[in-house]
Amino acid sequence: MYRIFIVEDDPGIARAIAAQAKMWDLDTWRVKDFRGVMADFARYDPHLVLMDISLPFFNGYHWCGEIRKVSKVPVIFISSASDNMNIVMAMNMGGDDFIAKPFDQTVLMAKIQAMLRRTYEFASSVPVLEHKGALLNTGDNTLTYKNRQISLTKNEYRILLTLMENKGKVVSREKLMERLWETDSFVDENTLTVNVNRLRRKLDGAGLEGFIATRFGVGYIIEA
Repeated sequence: MYRIFIVEDDPGIARAIAAQAKMWDLDTWRVKDFRGVMADFARYDPHLVLMDISLPFFNGYHWCGEIRKVSKVPVIFISSASDNMNIVMAMNMGGDDFIAKPFDQTVLMAKIQAMLRRTYEFASSVPVLEHKGALLNTGDNTLTYKNRQISLTKNEYRILLTLMENKGKVVSREKLMERLWETDSFVDENTLTVNVNRLRRKLDGAGLEGFIATRFGVGYIIEA
């Protein structure tokens, strides 16, 4: 049974999410001590985190950053602060998705199920993909270049994996979003843009400038 860690200070919303999750055979832990989020996280060892932004003492960005120091567990932000700046901030802090309040519970559960599938059930038949000396290990989701490991979020890994699997071919934004979010039509395209830009910055910083090229109006390509 997958374990969902709910960091939401509105008891009504937290209880409603937990009740809905139970119907989907998901186990949940609702944080009640908002000073001790990491202690609960370590004790519960969740498969996925639902993180509000506005919380007592420290906000969701802080706790996402703390989680990212010790874990790559997927983090979905849930917040009424759904302007572009907050979405960008959530992605930059290591979030994997963002859902604006108020949200439909069935949509939330569909997103959770999709995230769990692609995180824990996905498997590739090719163990290592290589391009320009960069090695993408599909066994442990790591990217290595010149003996240096480049840290990737789940979304960044899936974007890079899809592009490297299709090396020499343009991959449309639609195909990338389908790979990331399956058939979920509720995803804002801005989320994909944020993830691609963040991935590019990491590649550039590691010495892989121009690794991903844009074909405007079409998509992205890793040129053979």
